[in-house]
Amino acid sequence: MAEAHGIVIVGGGICGLATALALHRKGIASLVLEKSEVLRAEGAGIGVQANGWRALEQLGVAGELRKTAGLITSYHDVWMQGDKTTRDRYPVRTELRCLNRKDLIEALAKDLPAAAIRFGCRIAAVHEDPGGRGAAVLTMADGTTIKAKVLIGCDGGTNSVVARYLGLPPVRTIPRPVLRGFTSYPHGHPFENEFLRLRVGDFFIGRLTITDTLVHFFVTMPAPSAADAGLAGADLRDVRDHVLKELEDHRCPAEITEVVRGSDPESLNLVTKFWYRPPWEVALGGFRKGAVTVAGDAMHAMGPFIGQGGSAGLEDAVVLARPLARAAGGAGEGEDDGEGVVGGAIEAYIRERRLRLALLSLESYIMGVLLVRSPSPVVKLACVAVLVLLGSKSLRHANFDCGRL
Repeated sequence: MAEAHGIVIVGGGICGLATALALHRKGIASLVLEKSEVLRAEGAGIGVQANGWRALEQLGVAGELRKTAGLITSYHDVWMQGDKTTRDRYPVRTELRCLNRKDLIEALAKDLPAAAIRFGCRIAAVHEDPGGRGAAVLTMADGTTIKAKVLIGCDGGTNSVVARYLGLPPVRTIPRPVLRGFTSYPHGHPFENEFLRLRVGDFFIGRLTITDTLVHFFVTMPAPSAADAGLAGADLRDVRDHVLKELEDHRCPAEITEVVRGSDPESLNLVTKFWYRPPWEVALGGFRKGAVTVAGDAMHAMGPFIGQGGSAGLEDAVVLARPLARAAGGAGEGEDDGEGVVGGAIEAYIRERRLRLALLSLESYIMGVLLVRSPSPVVKLACVAVLVLLGSKSLRHANFDCGRL
């Protein structure tokens, strides 16, 4: 017989854990199925803007996380193309901090009940429950089955089994290697509390201060050539040496190369591609089948171009928990199945999130076109016009409030 649960969440990343915590805060139990054997805390740093902090406040973990990361007070953009260098510096008008992803993951997980996360769970397929009522049955790789009255897919990436069950197209990818890591300065770093964004040729580099003694950096490389094909399987120290040589060949400022050179080898992390779901799929996609839905990257992977992927997933968690909590309270008033109270709750969640996520995805998509694809002057002008309408320069997307839990 299938093991039965009320709410099952697939994926123990930021959105999956945040959704479980939001439900827990509302007194609703859930089971998180995570394919890795331990919490997935890799990934170096993650920028969290004001909208993300509002969601973290509702989840009850903002206070402790603020103690781990200082405020970033300005953006500093430097574009170096040939012999020409342009600079732009402007203040951050909303809350922005760079967190160690490990701190964020552990903060979301620590208040969950001991049995709320099940590790080493690999899902082979998702099927509609033959008994109906909108439920789903998950077949695990070991042949066991789990029945979920409500199933939430937070399994982002290219192989989301829940998104596939809903009939969503696979997320798209952009092959761009990114090396990320931390650099420690035991006696204090010399940098301002800023987000430095530096473009040198086809390299895009970021440096964010976390505390007075810790700095996060990332180096986005050009689309990989045949010579770069082995980066994914290489020792990360060798990848760092490769990146340093490329940066020095492109006359990257020494203050950047020294940050990379001094990085903690254990903190280094390499991703080889960006994932994104095109904005038209977010605007028109079918995100519900019975009592099954998606959240986070499984719903709206958007790449790193506006730094909102993680914060949008935190918003999803808060917004989804609200109608599910109401459905749990009103289940006795009607049919508690995928077409009744629970189905209505999921529809309310999708309805509330769709416009917000479509606009975020559109802004990120256009920014990616400008940064990655070298568009023609006409396309570039059109992209800039849309970004102006979206308030990208003023970071309008960071002023959003997902509301109370």
